[in-house]
Amino acid sequence: MKIVDEDLSRNGYKIAAFYCFTYLDDTSISTLLTLLSTKTKSNNLRGSILIASEGVNGTICGLPAEVLALVEDLQTVLGKEFLEIKFSWSSRQAFRRFKARRKKEIVTMGVNAIDPTKSVGKYVEPKDWNNYLTDPDTLVIDTRNEYEVAIGTFKGALNPNTDTFRQFPDWVEETLVPYIEELAPKRIALFCTGGIRCEKATSYLKEKGLTDIYHLHGGILKYLENVSIDDSLWEGECFVFDQRVSLNHQLLPGEYCLCHACGRPVSVEDRNRKSYIRGIQCLYCIDLFNDKDRARFAERQRQIDDFSKRLPGNSIWPNSAL
Repeated sequence: MKIVDEDLSRNGYKIAAFYCFTYLDDTSISTLLTLLSTKTKSNNLRGSILIASEGVNGTICGLPAEVLALVEDLQTVLGKEFLEIKFSWSSRQAFRRFKARRKKEIVTMGVNAIDPTKSVGKYVEPKDWNNYLTDPDTLVIDTRNEYEVAIGTFKGALNPNTDTFRQFPDWVEETLVPYIEELAPKRIALFCTGGIRCEKATSYLKEKGLTDIYHLHGGILKYLENVSIDDSLWEGECFVFDQRVSLNHQLLPGEYCLCHACGRPVSVEDRNRKSYIRGIQCLYCIDLFNDKDRARFAERQRQIDDFSKRLPGNSIWPNSAL
């Protein structure tokens, strides 16, 4: 396990990304929402937590003691052995606010009767994941969205080219099943950022009758935490759904920022292009908006810049202001 930068562990913000597939009745959901509502009183603890009958999914950021206290509260309600959790650090707050809400699914696939508490693929621990990546008889699939895959993935992984996880079932029907029939891999191994999407995806594949299904336990984040750079087969950075935008192999904020117009992650190289105008357009959205839109984006960016000048170090925006 990596040792984080001493200044961050002493003075920085601790981030916990977690999920748990477990059946929650209405009483349990209400108990959790009541518990979490008390945490919004802290100005330091922020994040996003989704609760559904199938479980809990969230990421929180704050002072280390507050983060650990909330994690312990969740473990008390959900069961310590069921909560999958990954920790990382940031020099600044990763979220603008704290919100906890009830949803139909904690990760939206849009398919009924998929129950990861009853049937999922076999876990592959991070230390063993390279064996699957280098095995010619294993088909490795990245279950994340296209813009996530674009900034980093495992070499050789199959990219479904989906914009949302909801599109994954259609891709399986239209592309994966014929692909498997043609290549006949001995096993299929899936991965995602923190483990939740690939876990639900393996449940779906098993429901479709596919066998020998595996998935990376703890996802990319756990792999980066436990596998050294020298042994790593990860290429690029890992997109995260908070204001850090991407993480490098040390699980520290990477080089990407968000285009404030379209929300796509853009690299240093992308930002050096003539087409890039900070807060207004990037190479991915230059043809998506009209002059009226760009005028509105320019005014918004002016307000962000003004806020940053008046309150340096307190920007509530992700790395879009770079």
